[in-house]
Amino acid sequence: VLLLEAGGRDTNPLFRMPACFIRLLKGSPHLTFHRTVARPQLGERTIEIPQAKVLGGGSTVNGMVYIRGQAADYDEWDEAAGHAGWSFRDLLPYFTRMEGNQRIDNAMHGTSGPLKVSDHANRCALTDAFVSAVHGLGVPLNSDFNGGRQHGVGCLQLTTHEGRRCSAVDAFLWPLLDDSRLSLRTGAVATKLVFQGTRAVGVQFAQRKRVMTAYADAEIIVTAGTFATPKLLMLSGIGPAAELRRHHVEVRVDLPGVGENLQDHHEVPVMGATNGAYGYFRQDTGWNMVRNGLEYLLFRTGPVTSNGVEACAFLDPEGTAADASLQLYCVPTIYMDRGNTAVTPTHGVTLNACLLRPQARGNVRLASNDPNDLPLIDSRFLAHDSDMRLSIAGLRYARSILATSPLREMVTDELLPGPAVVSEADLREHCKRTVKTNYHPVGTCRMGSDRDPLAVLTPELRVRGVEALRVFDASMMPNIVSGNTNAAVMAVADRAVAIMMEEPRRAAASLQKIHHTEPT
Repeated sequence: VLLLEAGGRDTNPLFRMPACFIRLLKGSPHLTFHRTVARPQLGERTIEIPQAKVLGGGSTVNGMVYIRGQAADYDEWDEAAGHAGWSFRDLLPYFTRMEGNQRIDNAMHGTSGPLKVSDHANRCALTDAFVSAVHGLGVPLNSDFNGGRQHGVGCLQLTTHEGRRCSAVDAFLWPLLDDSRLSLRTGAVATKLVFQGTRAVGVQFAQRKRVMTAYADAEIIVTAGTFATPKLLMLSGIGPAAELRRHHVEVRVDLPGVGENLQDHHEVPVMGATNGAYGYFRQDTGWNMVRNGLEYLLFRTGPVTSNGVEACAFLDPEGTAADASLQLYCVPTIYMDRGNTAVTPTHGVTLNACLLRPQARGNVRLASNDPNDLPLIDSRFLAHDSDMRLSIAGLRYARSILATSPLREMVTDELLPGPAVVSEADLREHCKRTVKTNYHPVGTCRMGSDRDPLAVLTPELRVRGVEALRVFDASMMPNIVSGNTNAAVMAVADRAVAIMMEEPRRAAASLQKIHHTEPT
């Protein structure tokens, strides 16, 4: 197996420290910072969406939150695939066998798998106050968001072990790096797929200013992510014919669904200043940084073990859904994307109302036929009326949390949207000005049955119209899952490998059956 990684190795010790991923979001060579195209529904704003460029992908740089989503999400996948083994019941064994949960031991969880999952080693006062306030509003406590029902409020579990991040590299790759059957090349950017007729036979890639080609004896698996995977397919002549011709790319397979169906969790904030240091403001500066760093190095405890989002609530502020429609994060500081200066940082709390199943669908297009150019991304955040309506309902609910004890005694001022922003029109404008990604783009090479004209992948995750080419990443999702996508992508990959490995055995069994039934 040859593994091509566009980024470098994950050797920087900051990758292992849970709190340090926030520093990466401020700017890092291990992230590619994409920008969406300007859209009128956002007042011509563009939104930055970072994607990992390092071994381990998003699992090396993300917030480590372990959420699978709701069973209904996967059952919808299975329906889209023609009931081909993608339901939650089908995927649960893959979730449990990879999971090494440090606290929960029941039929919904695994305890001995390589992907370590644990509770936060540190919790600040704002986190506890948030949980109490939401519970005070009638939302039940939930100690396991991956159990029978997602609805409730509680603390999150992370893909961490003894205060350190557990990435896909830690869980699955490092044990294999000494295996002579695996060859790893980092800094190798795939630029084009190579074909013989309709069969994918190789990958052209750039490494250290040289362009090379690697040829495959069996199959090629693309895991470049929701933006880069459709870009690579289109550069290779697989995609909407008109789009390819516009960029002078020879059409190999006219697949109109490539780059379509883009979905992403997006969120809008409510921020409040507090009358004390209850959270993490300035915990990464001066003496606090020295003290917290020493505590982490000596004991693997303290603020450095926190991802900065220790609790959330899954709820439906409109009261119409069977389960949660919104994920409301508690960030125990004033947090905004880099470059956004709408609020001066101070001691405070940010409540982000994040849509779990946005209805709008965006797309990814080529900017040119140059592999070095980033693709054009139209996120279409808030383009659907129901997305805007639910975002506003989430803002109002977040405000009610800040006004509920014990948070009420801690919060002195509403910084954003601000107490004067009350009307529906003003709240809409606030959403347009502040909506941001939750870093979970999916869906641009969706899996589907033969009846779906926009399905890019078969239920076996083969690219339609060609041979020996599959996609095993978040771009395969027909619809986004109700929560952070890291766990879902890992389960998809494990399930996809099982399907791929089973195919030769099924073919052999079929041949044997034919042989035994032939007349003599």
